[in-house]
Amino acid sequence: MSTSGGGRFEKIGSYVRAKRIGPFVYVAGTTAIEPSGKLHAPGDTYAQTIYAFERIIDALNRVGAEVKHVVRTRAYLTDMKEAGGFVRAHGEIFAGIEPVSTAVEAGLTTPGMMVEIEVDAIIHDVDGKITIDGT
Repeated sequence: MSTSGGGRFEKIGSYVRAKRIGPFVYVAGTTAIEPSGKLHAPGDTYAQTIYAFERIIDALNRVGAEVKHVVRTRAYLTDMKEAGGFVRAHGEIFAGIEPVSTAVEAGLTTPGMMVEIEVDAIIHDVDGKITIDGT
């Protein structure tokens, strides 16, 4: 099961925003590009992080996952000096969930774009157990 996020490179690059295989869900790098093509909150790492996570949560939901299923986040930041905005937003989104997280500095495609985020999730029950193909 997969879902498109409407990203400008998805069709050309033959990829999707989120892909689910059994209980495993992978969400492609997601930025703060609005549906209009405009960058949301240029230069604001915190606001872009919140916006990107909202897009990610929507993609998770469309393949039957929830934010509570996220086990790993990866952030690509244009400036590690601005990592505090990412960390604060991550803490708000994942309070009580606590996925593992990595952040690295990287060049991104649009001036003013501060962060790109990808996540991995595993759909599990309240005890952390997963079911693969009904077993």
